[in-house]
Amino acid sequence: MKTAIDSYCYHRFFGEVYPQQSMPTRSMTLEDFLRRAHELEVGGVSLESCFIPRLDTEYLAQVRDLLDEYHLDRVFAWGHPDGLEGGTNENAYCQMIRCFESAQSIGAKVMRVVGSSLRFRNQPHGPQIERLTKMFREAVKVGEEYGIQMAIENHIDFTADEMLSLLTDVNSPWLGVNFDTGNFLRLLDDPIKGMAKLAPYVYATHIKDLKVQKGVAVDEWYFFSCTPVGEGLVDNSRLVQLLADADYEGLLAVEIDFLHPEYGSNEDQAVVRSVDELNRLANSPNIGKSLSEHP
Repeated sequence: MKTAIDSYCYHRFFGEVYPQQSMPTRSMTLEDFLRRAHELEVGGVSLESCFIPRLDTEYLAQVRDLLDEYHLDRVFAWGHPDGLEGGTNENAYCQMIRCFESAQSIGAKVMRVVGSSLRFRNQPHGPQIERLTKMFREAVKVGEEYGIQMAIENHIDFTADEMLSLLTDVNSPWLGVNFDTGNFLRLLDDPIKGMAKLAPYVYATHIKDLKVQKGVAVDEWYFFSCTPVGEGLVDNSRLVQLLADADYEGLLAVEIDFLHPEYGSNEDQAVVRSVDELNRLANSPNIGKSLSEHP
């Protein structure tokens, strides 16, 4: 395992600002993000495709060179915000398939994908999972051709049991999970119990920590807002232990979506504290397998 950062931590600086958030005082390029990851000496990054300015071969070759120069392992992350829209969006499916080429161009062996989202969480889940199962049974054939595993994220949509059902129905080593440690909590689905079921299928992670934001309606997704890892409600220490027990060898990627107001608007500081906490957890004698922050 290696500590890592998902580029979504800096979404405000890439130009995606939620209505409840303030505008940033500066902007960030993909190259700026990679330099920051290098400065923090993490072992990898997860790159949100929505923040990659171009997907042509020439530009992605430059990105790969920079990733290699900084010795960063990488996940190509497709699907923000709604992915396959519960299996109803054929155009999105075609886009996902095209992104295997992009993932290969940057040297990624794992591609995070999104099947649904909180936008569809109140729609019947059974039909969504049935449609997604059909899509992914075809998509895994393409993934195998490219040698790239897909990792479907629990995107404030499905419970751990529903994710497990999808995985077992597709039944392919080319489809696993991008386990988001905070998103299960947002569904009131225990992430510890979820990890106990899904750890063997985890190919990538989003390591979140959350706490309640007072004054926000309980049914708002950011009622549980992000804190630095180790300062919220999620027992990420136990989750990392469960991953180690399952011999997980991928990235532990910090992700911050809606930073709790107690931390101002300083996502970078929250990232720094999160990386420090993950390094502490990884080097704890209680963790079965030591984690290095370097490749």
